[in-house]
Amino acid sequence: MKKIFLTVLTTVGFLAQAQLIHFGVRANALFSTSSSSWKDISNTAKGAFQNPKDATGFNVGLSAKINFPVTSFFVMPEIYYTNYSNKISYSSPAVPEQNGTVELSAKTNRVDIPVLLGYNIVQPLSAFIGPVFSTDLSGKNTFKDFKEEEKKDFSVGYQFGANLNLSNFIINARYEGSLSKDQRKFVNSVSNQEINYDNRPSFFIVGLGYNF
Repeated sequence: MKKIFLTVLTTVGFLAQAQLIHFGVRANALFSTSSSSWKDISNTAKGAFQNPKDATGFNVGLSAKINFPVTSFFVMPEIYYTNYSNKISYSSPAVPEQNGTVELSAKTNRVDIPVLLGYNIVQPLSAFIGPVFSTDLSGKNTFKDFKEEEKKDFSVGYQFGANLNLSNFIINARYEGSLSKDQRKFVNSVSNQEINYDNRPSFFIVGLGYNF
């Protein structure tokens, strides 16, 4: 184990000295979007810039960019703490004043680990794509008479997007979709009504970063 640790440190030190690896911090806002189509993403992006307070959540984390020698390709592993609320509408005859519809809001805290393959298109623009592995940190949610009975702790998604490098500052925009469902179930303790939903929504993500 000690030899492996020293090998990793030596490799990272060599890459840093050769300016093939860069570390940075990131902070992003998350906006729910319905699909990966250009129309939906562009509409969500427009709304995000017009009304940034409509963000569903946020994440903060660390990023590394490892450039391959000679080529324009790079690998970009990242780690984030992510927080967001997922809203679900359900029918309930007990609330006729709202036409029988109630909105349930489930909060999620998770650790996200994107592993992205990128390409430096032209300075200062780069693009990337890859999977994101997520581990849920949340306890079971409760909302009025509803309690979360079933939840998954691990799910997988994907991301694609672009970075704009302005000196050491990074402007980042990306789309995140799901490859596996984060299936949840809420049960009403009074009526036994069940609500099943996927707690891994799609996001348009935009934010800022700084490379050291």
